[in-house]
Amino acid sequence: MFPSRPTPRAHRPRHGRRPLAALAAAGAIAVLATSCAGATGASPAPSPNVPNPEAADAELTEQDVNAWLDGVLPAYLDQAQIAGAGVSVVSDGELITARGYGYSDVEAQEPVDPEETLFRVGSVSKPFTATAVMQLVEDGQLDLDTDVDEYLDFEVDKSYDEDLTLRHLLSHTGGFEERVANAMLAGDEEVDLRAVVSEDPPEQSYEPGTTPAYSNYGIALAGYIVENVSGVPYNEYVEENVLAPAGMDSSTMEQPLPEELESRLSEGYTTDEGPPTDRFETVSDSPAGALTAPVTDMAEFMRVHMEASEGAGVLEPGTITRMHEPALGEESLGGLAGGGQMGLGFFQGENNGNRVVSHGGDTDVFHSEMQIYPEENAGIFITLNSSGNGALVSHSLRLALVEGFADRYFPGEQADGGEAEPTASEHAAMLEGNYTPSRSINSNFAALIYAMEETQIVATEDGTIVLNSPETGKPTEYIEVEPWVWREIDGHRTLAADVVDNEVRAIGTTAFTLLPAGGETRASVVLPVLIGSVAVIVIAVLSWPVAVFVRWKMSLPKRDKAGRWARVLTRAAMVTTLLGFAGWGFALSIALSFEPVSFGMLRAFQVVQGLGVLGILPAAYVLYDNIRRREGWGRYVGSSLVLLALLGTGWIATVFGMVAGSVTF
Repeated sequence: MFPSRPTPRAHRPRHGRRPLAALAAAGAIAVLATSCAGATGASPAPSPNVPNPEAADAELTEQDVNAWLDGVLPAYLDQAQIAGAGVSVVSDGELITARGYGYSDVEAQEPVDPEETLFRVGSVSKPFTATAVMQLVEDGQLDLDTDVDEYLDFEVDKSYDEDLTLRHLLSHTGGFEERVANAMLAGDEEVDLRAVVSEDPPEQSYEPGTTPAYSNYGIALAGYIVENVSGVPYNEYVEENVLAPAGMDSSTMEQPLPEELESRLSEGYTTDEGPPTDRFETVSDSPAGALTAPVTDMAEFMRVHMEASEGAGVLEPGTITRMHEPALGEESLGGLAGGGQMGLGFFQGENNGNRVVSHGGDTDVFHSEMQIYPEENAGIFITLNSSGNGALVSHSLRLALVEGFADRYFPGEQADGGEAEPTASEHAAMLEGNYTPSRSINSNFAALIYAMEETQIVATEDGTIVLNSPETGKPTEYIEVEPWVWREIDGHRTLAADVVDNEVRAIGTTAFTLLPAGGETRASVVLPVLIGSVAVIVIAVLSWPVAVFVRWKMSLPKRDKAGRWARVLTRAAMVTTLLGFAGWGFALSIALSFEPVSFGMLRAFQVVQGLGVLGILPAAYVLYDNIRRREGWGRYVGSSLVLLALLGTGWIATVFGMVAGSVTF
């Protein structure tokens, strides 16, 4: 259900991985560090070596595409340890080929059948929800620019007075923070869509229409509007009004799958050497990621959004055009409107000068990418049933395949970045600094993950900027081609900055937006405090048995009983502090594995963490008592460090909502 950014977080592009290794070294919060690393991913896998022989002027025919796919895909699936894949390609508005590679069931050696094998396509479901919304817009039952409360049987919890509209929801500018917990439910659990969108929703962190922040919740809310206005359950509406008229006879939005389709679903794997997952991935924000389909059916949906098909009986041609145009302009997004745009349910971009509308998607084990060339009446869809042997390997494969498709069949003009603007050096210097993704969590303890996700933008002597690509995780160089607009050198991606009163408000695209890192939650502030504080507490805890042994071995007298209560409470606080951090790490590891999380358990962790914070008071008394009794410099230093460590962990626990506030994350 996360896009191929990411991600989920997609996930989702994740940055700032090196500091997480330092977290892992802090033994008392090893679980927390591991869960943070899981959220952000390890070092990216090498980009696939996908050969593209005779790319120029290749003819988009069944014979040529089959030969190309057979020449590049099997070897890389083997290299990446991905069990199986399906691909479909449309040309002239018609399916020209659908191919299956590898196995849908490794143990049974059952090959992927492009017509029969079903895949979970994750966030590629979102364009289907957008299509359903636009049908009701055509019918006059919905308006894109009316506040959504007009179409709901509850009132959305908002942080801003401005209207929240369907245009905002379909373009990921509703302003909602990320939500991770309970993204996936148990396989036999049915989704109550109204409860999902109305009960304890994520916080609205940004003013609607101003800051792109990818939101599964926003799309789920749009899907519930379809249900509430039409009077038909969301999954039934989409199946009757989108899937059926598009000719997607083997696809469904139902969760769990209908009995007649259940046996056709591919197994899902981490790698082809491991066992399959033991559960069906039920997406709680179902309109954002519930679709199950074979690759041949996905070709039928691509046809709907091509000019030659004129909506294929699903939408009017004018509505299709509207969905593919930028959803918002400069009056709303400011300078961000100059970068890669978001339409209504589709990301917009270009390959070699050719316009592309697209969407990717990820569940825990299934990974998909759809790219449509509306004017060329062509498109490609690829889906994988495994994550592969690296953090970004499935994304690298999809990216390489769709870009190889573009280079081979639509070479156009290869971008070289263009000529630099006279303002390049000045503007690059203004951009230099640390940034965090807008797709983040701000209101609860999971914000600690995103505090570690800083991306650094570096200005070069040539006036270009360098930052980690949100898609590859590798340093990528951009050159300013218009004021505050940068083009990837030797690539096709575009970034734009919104600058207000000579201050950078945001930079990126509507798919991936970065905000200047600042304040007390910066990684450069949080990490030293966290690591140093936890290290002191761990050393102190480990020293207790050593001290007991030394005192026994050397027959040293016990300490005076005076002040013992404060020492005991301080020790208890240190233990509960470590237990609290371990508990949050445990909760994150569960959530990031898409397992259900008990919010009652999280409240219990808040109590435990709060007891650790209260330990600041007896720790301060211990320091005072040691000084008052002239216990010596050893005890002065030791009790001072313990007090500072409890202050440090208490500050982090308070800032990141570990002692109070929402536990919805």
